[in-house]
Amino acid sequence: MRVRVRSRVSIIRTGGFAAVLLKIVRTESGRVSGRCAPTDVTDQATRPCEDYRTPLQNASGSTIGVVKMMRLLQAVGQNSLAAAAGVGDFAMFTSRAVAAVPATRHLGGRWVRAVHEQGVRCLPVVTIVGLFAGLVLGLQGYYVLARFGSEGLLGTFVSLTLTRELAPVLAALMIVGQAGSAISAEIGIHRNSEQIDALTTMGIDPIGYLITPRLFAALVVFPILTTVFTLVGLAGGYFSGSLLLGLDPGVYWSAVHSAVRPADLTECLLKATVFGLLTIAICCHSGFTTHRRLGVSGSRAVSLSTTRGVVLASITTLAADYLITSFLI
Repeated sequence: MRVRVRSRVSIIRTGGFAAVLLKIVRTESGRVSGRCAPTDVTDQATRPCEDYRTPLQNASGSTIGVVKMMRLLQAVGQNSLAAAAGVGDFAMFTSRAVAAVPATRHLGGRWVRAVHEQGVRCLPVVTIVGLFAGLVLGLQGYYVLARFGSEGLLGTFVSLTLTRELAPVLAALMIVGQAGSAISAEIGIHRNSEQIDALTTMGIDPIGYLITPRLFAALVVFPILTTVFTLVGLAGGYFSGSLLLGLDPGVYWSAVHSAVRPADLTECLLKATVFGLLTIAICCHSGFTTHRRLGVSGSRAVSLSTTRGVVLASITTLAADYLITSFLI
């Protein structure tokens, strides 16, 4: 006892009280960091402290790699299952909307309203975009064909480009941007304000009441607006090629007449119909499932549902365009 007291006194006398505090601090920091504190105050070296190492620190490098790989595979599997469940839920949703036709009352009136919502309101933007698309095609096509001395094929270039690709795709994107976003937001507000629950309480199928008229309106509106887009685009190509660049009008319209075939028109209308069914169904489903958004509610959930519906519908339009083109070519 006397020896210990004397040693402590000697430490305080020789090194001072600060040295003792330094030793205590190093001991505690060594416990936290997994390293042992030095036995002597003047010793600056440290050694591994196995007593305070975590299981992940004690594991070998290969074990850590296996654990990380398992976590990655688990995340991929969970996301894949969630995507598959979402596709299945969307398919069931669309099937219920189609099957609800016989049991839906006053379908004609709501169908007319949906046609006005998707068709009449979207007609100006479709017309403007179609005009400028034709102007650009006529301008770019003329200078490209002029390099090969084939200016007379400008009508063929503009008509086939619009009919086979640009008209159905751009018309669908414009309708989704205006009508699809409005539909998703409206149905999302119905969900947040519990109006859909009220319809269910009254014995009315909400899918048949809200979704079915819009789906069948899209089957009519999209082909009509795609036709308008094509005609306006051809007029725009005529303005660029004939009125601005001096191409003979008879040559332009003769090339258009000889280039477009019934198979091209069939492909154009088929794409428009498929795009209409898919895009409007996606927007309706996104708004109908607003209450499933995790971590958000109210206007924030409606905003996320609207954005998600428009983005997914646009991506689906491009993907479906590639698939249909690959099968029909």
